[in-house]
Amino acid sequence: MQLRQKQKRKTIINITSLIDVLFLLLIFLLVSTTFIDEPGMKLTLPSAESAEVGEKKEYTLYLSKEGGLFLNNIPVAMDSLQSRLKSALPEMEDESLTLKADTDTSHGTVVRAMDQARLAGVKKLVVATAPTPSKNQ
Repeated sequence: MQLRQKQKRKTIINITSLIDVLFLLLIFLLVSTTFIDEPGMKLTLPSAESAEVGEKKEYTLYLSKEGGLFLNNIPVAMDSLQSRLKSALPEMEDESLTLKADTDTSHGTVVRAMDQARLAGVKKLVVATAPTPSKNQ
């Protein structure tokens, strides 16, 4: 009498759907994570309909509502702003400076800061704004 040996079946685990779920989780984490650095001081930026989120520039000039000037979070006086910008000009990316002024900052202070930047040789002056919240939300 000849007995047949049963062949053992190989167990195969189908992980295709598991890989899809992992990719979806990875995409969700990448989309929901923000990488924007905010300054250490509290500023209320003016809003604009055409505002876009852009890349962070190497040098940023902050103007607080009290009239304080900060070049990359380092306090600077209006009188010495032009000389500080001239010395930093070779390190600036595309000779550009981002200007972030509080909504309540006086217009004269903003114009003087922009004038000092132009006199220092800054070629590109980016004025930062916050996007206006949409009415549908």
